[in-house]
Amino acid sequence: MQVLHTIAQVREARLAFPRLGLVPTMGFLHAGHLSLVERAQRECGAAAVTIFVNPTQFSPSEDLDRYPRDMPRDLRLLGQAGVDFVFTPQAMEIYPPGFDTSIDVGGVARVLEGAVRPVHFAGVATVVAKLFNIVQPTRAYFGQKDAQQCVVIRRLVRDLDIPVEIVIGETVREDDGLALSSRNSYLTPEQRAAATVLYRALCVARDEFAAGERDGDRLRAIMTTALLTEPSGQIDYVSVAHPDTLAELGAIAGEALASMAVRFGPTRLIDNLILRP
Repeated sequence: MQVLHTIAQVREARLAFPRLGLVPTMGFLHAGHLSLVERAQRECGAAAVTIFVNPTQFSPSEDLDRYPRDMPRDLRLLGQAGVDFVFTPQAMEIYPPGFDTSIDVGGVARVLEGAVRPVHFAGVATVVAKLFNIVQPTRAYFGQKDAQQCVVIRRLVRDLDIPVEIVIGETVREDDGLALSSRNSYLTPEQRAAATVLYRALCVARDEFAAGERDGDRLRAIMTTALLTEPSGQIDYVSVAHPDTLAELGAIAGEALASMAVRFGPTRLIDNLILRP
């Protein structure tokens, strides 16, 4: 496995692979990331991973400095997984002096996470566009756990005619349903136990939807009631939205994206399920 630090190194390494799957990450890898790596290898024949904690997607009040990092462990896991190369740039490599470009993907970036974290998706879209241009993958792999990010990236690729196929992998969960996330490491044991309420609330909505409930307001209320059974959680939002536009739904005619964000102390967790007829 090659560990590369510069854009020039990546462009040279890329020439060796007719097809390449890319898994962009911020490191502190877990089984969800590794499932994407395995799929990229299986579908493309070769896989690359980027590890970059992107400063432009964090606001000054967010957790950039304390975001969990363990590069030696990450590289060991990726080496064991047989990754072909890993790109681990410094911030100055991605954002050299004078860098002043930002990508705005429009309305899908301004609701839900975007309403709470207004700089977030401009940072995500910009760094992902740069990584696509640097690595030039055949396919790029992202996890469904970050559902809005997936919508934003698909819109980015569509609108800018970027020749990368976006592949979304299912959310990987602990046995008790908690979605794997690097930020789970922030939770105290008590908060970790309480955090399972997110998946329980989503499952209640899923079950009601399967039983025929098609009223978005009713489903949002059902999830909110379920979340309120865990008093240590502070709800940021509860949503039942169109899976492509992220517009909140009243009467639901097809699929819907049920999602939520809940804080446990200083730690903010997100989760979602796609409701399918």
